Amino acid sequence: MKGILGKKVGMTQVFGERGEVVPVTVIEAGPCFVAQIKTVERDGYTAVQLGFEEAKPKRLTQPQLRHLQKSNLPPLRYLRELRVSVDELADVEEGQEVTVDIFDKGEMVDVTGISKGRGFA
Repeated sequence: MKGILGKKVGMTQVFGERGEVVPVTVIEAGPCFVAQIKTVERDGYTAVQLGFEEAKPKRLTQPQLRHLQKSNLPPLRYLRELRVSVDELADVEEGQEVTVDIFDKGEMVDVTGISKGRGFA
C-alpha cells in the first residue's frame, strides 16, 4: 500500500544546484493509522481506511469514537479510504502506524488536495 494522508502547512522556496529558485509546498504527512480493513466478503470491495491528525474526543461523535476504539486508536480528525488490491491487504493490520518511510527518496508521488473555495475573491 502506497498512500498516506497529510495537510498543507504552507509554501516556501528551495534553491537548486544552479542557483534557480523553486517554489515548494510544505506538507505535514503522517503519521497515519489503519482504522479499518475493508474486504470483498464483508464490504464488497477492498480498501484500507486511514486516520490522520489526533483531535480532542469532544470534537468527534460517539459512533466515530467507538469505531476508532475497536482498533485501539486515539481520536482522529480525518478518516479516508484508499482502494487497494487483495495482494496489498496481506501487509496491513488494523491499528498499524503508516509513516512517510513507505516512500523512497526522490520517488514521484501524486498529490490530491481540496480547495477552500473563496468564491469571487
